[in-house]
Amino acid sequence: MCGRYVMAKAIGDLVAEAEAEADANLELRQSWNVAPTTDVPVVLERLIDERVHRQVHVAKWGLVPGWAKDPAVGVRAFNARSETVIEKPTFRAAIKARRCAVPAEGYYEWLAAESPKGKKRPFYVHPEDDSLIFFAGLYEWWKDPSKEDGAPDQWLLSTSILTCPSPPADSESPVLRELHGLHDRLPIPLSSDALAEWLDPENKNAAELVEMVRAGAYDVAAAWELREVDSAVGNVRNNGPELTEAHSGLF
Repeated sequence: MCGRYVMAKAIGDLVAEAEAEADANLELRQSWNVAPTTDVPVVLERLIDERVHRQVHVAKWGLVPGWAKDPAVGVRAFNARSETVIEKPTFRAAIKARRCAVPAEGYYEWLAAESPKGKKRPFYVHPEDDSLIFFAGLYEWWKDPSKEDGAPDQWLLSTSILTCPSPPADSESPVLRELHGLHDRLPIPLSSDALAEWLDPENKNAAELVEMVRAGAYDVAAAWELREVDSAVGNVRNNGPELTEAHSGLF
């Protein structure tokens, strides 16, 4: 599962690392506590004049399918299970033609307490080399029927992050074993090669692509590290770099 993450890099750094292009007026808000329903950057590819262009856009986190009567459905669709994404009505159109990557510096996950009365302990999961993670994502455009044609806010761009089962307990990598113990779901990270294939708008083989990114997820995640952080991250009103700092968890 991915319910909170960090994306605080400058737009220029994001564009460079994604090898993408961005509108000169694109604005991104730094956040060390990104939560569902907020605006987030996404990387996608579009065919324009018979050429593929990789672009950075801003989308609402929580997928709203084109057939939805109300954008509130996105609240329940910020993650998509890779096992069922091809069949689920909310995601099955997007997985075939509207795939994206959701960039993050790292994400938070909560370890369930061992005792019934104990508090869950938050951990920050991120690449050891501080590079960006590009999560496998989907995007959709939703037309607001209450808006006039041509209104600047007539169309809503939204996104969701794919997840898969966490690595097995007997993984050779100690990091993967830690991820297994942390949560039963893992947001799917993309390698550089997988990113290119996943974004390709001309590739319509959804089942093959989902299998590919699932197969490579653990290799990417093996280069991550985990550290326990303060419970302040549980309140979305808290937002600053101190949220990613190590916390002993003793008190």
